[in-house]
Amino acid sequence: MATTEATGLAAGEVEALAVEGLRWLVSVARDDGGEGGIGWPVRASDGGLEPMLYNGTAGVVPVLLEAWRHFGDDSYADVALRAARGLAGAVESVEDDSLYFGRIGMALVLRAVHDDLGDTAAGHAADRAVGLVRSRFDGERWGELYELMGGNAGIGLGALLLGAEDLAVQAVEPYARSAEQTPAGVRWQFRPGAPGRMHHISHGTLGIVYGLAAVGHATGREDLVELALAGAADVVSRGEGGPDGFLVPHSDPHHRPDVVERYNYGWCHGPSGDAQVFRLLRDLFGDSAPWPALADRCWHTVRHSGVPRRLRPGFWDNNGRCCGTAGVLALACDRIAEQGDSPEFADVLVADIASHAVRDAAGARWSNVEHRADPTDLEPETGWAMGNAGIVRELLRYTRISRGGEPAYAFAWPDQPAPRA
Repeated sequence: MATTEATGLAAGEVEALAVEGLRWLVSVARDDGGEGGIGWPVRASDGGLEPMLYNGTAGVVPVLLEAWRHFGDDSYADVALRAARGLAGAVESVEDDSLYFGRIGMALVLRAVHDDLGDTAAGHAADRAVGLVRSRFDGERWGELYELMGGNAGIGLGALLLGAEDLAVQAVEPYARSAEQTPAGVRWQFRPGAPGRMHHISHGTLGIVYGLAAVGHATGREDLVELALAGAADVVSRGEGGPDGFLVPHSDPHHRPDVVERYNYGWCHGPSGDAQVFRLLRDLFGDSAPWPALADRCWHTVRHSGVPRRLRPGFWDNNGRCCGTAGVLALACDRIAEQGDSPEFADVLVADIASHAVRDAAGARWSNVEHRADPTDLEPETGWAMGNAGIVRELLRYTRISRGGEPAYAFAWPDQPAPRA
């Protein structure tokens, strides 16, 4: 797959675009005001630094580790070490403990820097972060959100990956007490007072399923596994994609219908993320269960959705990892690695990402679109969710797979199973 007719892009051209994206990303890093640490704002024009995994410094470090491994260039490792110093200095000051928005996500990244680059200070900071997360649990939850990104499920998953199994179990046990019975299984309220019940990985039932299944399986807690399967059963019962596809509404009742589409196709609220949950359940419980077929049905729906074309205002105007094309590319590359899928659709996704890049002397970056704003092009972001870090990480992996290289990432994202042989 060095060059394809579908895109006309050689792997080297995609790699060069990733390098330009890294150049811009490194150029907008800022001194954190501490002792040699750096960090990133969400947008270059923002006044302060943001440490979180979702769209801040913790989400930038994984692409630096990816680039260091991909190119063998120690300059990326040096930047990652300085960023880890900045994260370590922020461990005590952040107000949130969650996976994507707070301390447990920062701890995962700090531990990776310790393990990959031998930075003992980063390892100690990760330990401090886990200790603080422990101390702030009230017996039921850590804050308002109660799902994967901002709540118990993500904290449980992060604690498990950090080796704190007791904390992981503590985090997910409350879901047994708060589950709402449905005709097909169970579901949960993602935030107090919210009438809508979300179904997908980011803020909904499937994200909680991911945390429950991973923690329950690793710790031998069959009750947690059964609860996870009941949650999955509820979501599967809501499928509207027909016998070949899988498509579930954003939420029921529809949460904020004035601004949120009823159906989405990305990682956060669509089949690109649903498939990652079904991949995990397949890995844990085997191919004889329905999970591989459900993952295939998710992919069928994505392939036939119109993505990545911008079919109408508000449909598919995001390039990023959370809600856009890079998140679909992640699943496409998983399928190439695991199932030998044709790279054709991945090529189309990469060509689309390349076509939306802003490239100049400063490097490359991506502007998402908000059709209700004026101007409609939003300022480029730096981080994992909507910005360069998430996009460049997927471009580097795509390039490596194109050349027959290693499909696993340098930093294993907590809710994306590693490709199996």
